[in-house]
Amino acid sequence: MKRKNKSRRELPAIPEKLYFTISEVSELCALKAYVLRYWEQEFPQLRPVKRRGNRRFYQKEDIILIRQIRKLLYEDGFTIEGARSQLSNTATNTPEVTSQPVKMNEIVKKVIAELESVLQNLQAEVKVSH
Repeated sequence: MKRKNKSRRELPAIPEKLYFTISEVSELCALKAYVLRYWEQEFPQLRPVKRRGNRRFYQKEDIILIRQIRKLLYEDGFTIEGARSQLSNTATNTPEVTSQPVKMNEIVKKVIAELESVLQNLQAEVKVSH
């Protein structure tokens, strides 16, 4: 009887949402939660947002990185050190990938500023009408 290689099974599509819990990422990447926590220690590029109670929230970029690490380790046969080195080389060769979170932060800051401006205008209109 042939066993199905777990690491080669097709992973589900990443849903369009901003944040994912560790259990969702575990499902999306076919990994146990403890593996994800361990990888955070081993791969400096993997830094999910931590909120109340030290709960992790991953973004789409984190999931893509985790899948890349998974492929390097489980399919390509790299050691953790080798995968870390491979990711460092990839990051230096593709600066647009590493600058994407910076662009997102700038966009979020602009949206927040616009929303604050709208809120101030609405508050001013409410004061005038009373």
